[in-house]
Amino acid sequence: MKKFKVKKTIKEINEKIKEGRAVVVTAEEMIEIVEKNGDVEAARKIDVVTTGTFGPMCSSGAFLNFGHTSPRIRASKVWLNDVPAYGGVAAVDCYIGATEVVEGDPLNSVYPGEFNYGGGHVIEDLVAGNVIKLRAEGYGTDCYPARKYERNITINDLRDAVLFNPRNAYQNYNCAVNLSDTTIYTYMGMLRPRMANAAYATSGQLSPLFNDPFYRTIGIGTRIFLGGTQGFVAWPGTQHNPNVPRGTNGVPKQGAGTIAVVGNLKEMNPEWLAAASILGYGVSLYVGIGIPIPILDEEMARQTAVKDEDIYTQVYDYSMDYPKGVTNPLAEVSYKDLRSGAIIIDGKKIITAPLSSYYKARQIANILKEWIEGGKFILGEPQQTLPIA
Repeated sequence: MKKFKVKKTIKEINEKIKEGRAVVVTAEEMIEIVEKNGDVEAARKIDVVTTGTFGPMCSSGAFLNFGHTSPRIRASKVWLNDVPAYGGVAAVDCYIGATEVVEGDPLNSVYPGEFNYGGGHVIEDLVAGNVIKLRAEGYGTDCYPARKYERNITINDLRDAVLFNPRNAYQNYNCAVNLSDTTIYTYMGMLRPRMANAAYATSGQLSPLFNDPFYRTIGIGTRIFLGGTQGFVAWPGTQHNPNVPRGTNGVPKQGAGTIAVVGNLKEMNPEWLAAASILGYGVSLYVGIGIPIPILDEEMARQTAVKDEDIYTQVYDYSMDYPKGVTNPLAEVSYKDLRSGAIIIDGKKIITAPLSSYYKARQIANILKEWIEGGKFILGEPQQTLPIA
């Protein structure tokens, strides 16, 4: 058991939040505080550090209940604006996945496909209050005799609308390049031939799971900023894998932890939940997530002061190695270098660009800071933290 000079509990910090006494800073601000005061003194002064990320998160979607019809229908097939939703849940429940594509889309038969509309767009339209065409088919039963149902709806017509994303907020991710002689189109965007550009994701030093690398305060029940409102961590995300190489600061050097998140879609805002059409790849959903990190001790203070220059990721070839499942990185680079606009690999200068928005991640961290300072957001104590092995 580690011995700390500073020791706080989430309950104690919540009391300070309710009384308006909590000291809250963003992860960017914490860097300077720790550099100036040291981690022990920073832990004494600071109660909560806020983080943020805003990027495409394919493993996202929403459970919708459109209410019983008259006559009743067991909706085995459901479409929303002609985008198929999964109806195998219950009579009038369905799940719309962010990456599902509208029926009739030419996909990549017209290469590269534009993927102009899909599940992510349906979710954004719902959140924006736009009218959606609901269409359902059933096979008919004694208790659910109707076989077809059509109606124009808005989100307010839905009995329930719950965002449930099985895998979000990846703790680190690849940097992608293209070694081939032709342009390729990937979920990391368009990659030009002969390493002419590099794409990366996450918001570096602002990214939530970089600021709590061993998930000491993040787990089932952690309250978060999600899509513009309060949501929760529901479970470890799919593909959660903490057993990867880490730096001396404990930060993973490749994809590691993930979280499954849940929240009320009716309270969300399209500014923080936006569809994406990725040329030649498909549809996705930009999700805004922010996690408050309680500063329980000096170790948490030190970890929330992590800097881009101390966070590393791996560069992979997405033309041959990645599609074949070959895990052979070409190089290791820091987020400071990635955010500088260029990296050097084998003496070649390569232009870099992010899929995620650092600007909006900063906004999320600041909004979360304001909520906590104003007593509008209380920390959720996890009932079980994310697995670390």
